[in-house]
Amino acid sequence: MMSAFLWLAAAIILAIVEANTVQLVSIWFAVGALAAMVPAIIGMDFTAQFAVFTVVSILVLAITRPFVKKKLTVQKTETNSRALIGKVAKVIQPIDNLQSQGRVMVEDMDWSARSENGEPIDVGEEVLIKEIQGVKLIVEKIY
Repeated sequence: MMSAFLWLAAAIILAIVEANTVQLVSIWFAVGALAAMVPAIIGMDFTAQFAVFTVVSILVLAITRPFVKKKLTVQKTETNSRALIGKVAKVIQPIDNLQSQGRVMVEDMDWSARSENGEPIDVGEEVLIKEIQGVKLIVEKIY
């Protein structure tokens, strides 16, 4: 009977750890510890208790984790700058990689820009934003 209280204490401690971490790390084992109380109460040996603990913990983890993971997955929201990739911008200062100059206007924002292939691009040209490197847009001329 004493081992039943140990399993109960383990379940409570694991639940407290889970409540403090909120990372779904120990809840599975808390459920397993509660299940291990049953063989402890009916007088089974520690090997049986530990087997129940292990099997129940693994089953609860395997059955509930995909559901919980799906519910807890945070949708990735594009940042303002990352959302610009794939958009069209207008060149407002000639883009010349050799002179480290060039600016484009996209969504009413003025950005420093560099040509993806090194080709100079004139004012007024439209470009496609391919990527962002730091505070510079890497662009490609639209033909």
